[in-house]
Amino acid sequence: MSAIMSALSRFLPLLAVATVAQAQEVSVREPWVRATVPGMSATGAFMSLQSAREASVVGAASPVADKVELHRMVLEGGVMKMRALESLPLPAGKAVKLVPGGYHVMLMGLKKPLAAGDSVPIRLDIREADGSLRTLEIQAPVRPLAGPAPAASHEHSGHAAH
Repeated sequence: MSAIMSALSRFLPLLAVATVAQAQEVSVREPWVRATVPGMSATGAFMSLQSAREASVVGAASPVADKVELHRMVLEGGVMKMRALESLPLPAGKAVKLVPGGYHVMLMGLKKPLAAGDSVPIRLDIREADGSLRTLEIQAPVRPLAGPAPAASHEHSGHAAH
């Protein structure tokens, strides 16, 4: 039994390093969530995602909302419409920007209003090209409902084709 414990004690630190390295395969930059006012039941989360390898975001969740979906705004017949996505491709080495008016994470059925200065935990489910599934935990600060969005949110280059 002591031989097994000795082997495990040498293996577990390596497993921890491998898990950290894998988690860094997808980087998240400038995550944020739009604040709400009482009565609003939904809001958007925005960020830039970049994967070292081909991958896709296939789901999302947050304890602040009953339902979380990936969405995309599209122009149809001169009208902007929001469409749910089953997945959001993350091409290897290319930033995919989730921005107002484009791709975003939709938080629906909010359990309470979100105020500027709050922090929202969001879990993204990532499917690797080999079919493996892993999760990415994000803490997104809430930004004011009114006023300009950050400059980075207006960039529309680098969107993944869908």
